[in-house]
Amino acid sequence: MFSSAVFLVLLITSLIVGLVVVYLIYEGMLQMGEKPLNTGTFLLSLVGLSAAIGSILAFTSSRFSLNPLDRVLDALDQLAEGDYSVRLNPKVRLIRRIPVFRDLIASFNTLAEELEKTEMLRSDFINNFSHEFKTPIVSIAGFVRLLRRGNLTEEEREEYLTIIEEESLRLSQMATNVLNLTKIENQTILTDIEEVNLSEQLRVAMLMLEHKWSSKNLEPVLPSEEFFVHANAELMRQVWINLLDNAIKYSPEGGAVEAEIEQTKTSGKTVTKIHITNVGDPIPEEKQAKLFNKFYQGDESHHSEGNGVGLAVVKKIVELHQGRVAVHCADGKITFTVTLEE
Repeated sequence: MFSSAVFLVLLITSLIVGLVVVYLIYEGMLQMGEKPLNTGTFLLSLVGLSAAIGSILAFTSSRFSLNPLDRVLDALDQLAEGDYSVRLNPKVRLIRRIPVFRDLIASFNTLAEELEKTEMLRSDFINNFSHEFKTPIVSIAGFVRLLRRGNLTEEEREEYLTIIEEESLRLSQMATNVLNLTKIENQTILTDIEEVNLSEQLRVAMLMLEHKWSSKNLEPVLPSEEFFVHANAELMRQVWINLLDNAIKYSPEGGAVEAEIEQTKTSGKTVTKIHITNVGDPIPEEKQAKLFNKFYQGDESHHSEGNGVGLAVVKKIVELHQGRVAVHCADGKITFTVTLEE
């Protein structure tokens, strides 16, 4: 097919050139020496020569290996079939030196690598989510069976009902996080902007999580001064709940969870930084870069609750507000910082 295309292009080009030459000779603008030119013979010769040249070039081009092109097509087929481990690595150095092919190879390999990472995260999420989802269901079913048997003291009955309630809320929270992420990812325009009291939001979020930090004897430290920004109040509320919940989750018994706000004005802009800090083991740098990825869990042992969605929600909401979020570890403390500018 490639050779036929080359042949047709050469043949058509030669015919056009031949006709132009014949026209110039016919009009007397081009001479072929002193002898008169037989136009029909010249045109026939030109067509024959063009066909011969086209055939030779087409045959020669068909002898060249089209393996690089075949490999690209094969790699695309593999990618389409779900094999994200495929990579392009041409052995011919000349191909690597051509800018177009070099960019194509780099883009393809980057695409395949990102798809592979996403697939791994998706697979991990399914495993993690299945584990996290199954645990409370089994717990609820077990305590319901105990309640049905009867012969329980009022204290035991209340304890079992409390556990069932907590596990039900845990299931609800997991489902809510996944739904929130889906909703926020599809949102491109920020609406319902209003003046938001960040200090009050942090206090309310900490109060909502009271049962979690009190059970670990944590000390909450909250800003006493009031700070305001213009934002979507409901979305920002999700940011603080997720960040504070994350800080509580990874804090050791008897530690502290601190929320601090600093606001400065520079070059006509108001920069607000919200720091959520907890005591804990430092996060390795290679994991810090992945924390905000969807479905990523820093704790791969499943010892702590979570499904790797909360921080992804935080990042997306902050980016919708034209802000940024980062994590920093120092002196035995882990700090998540949200920066907003307006």
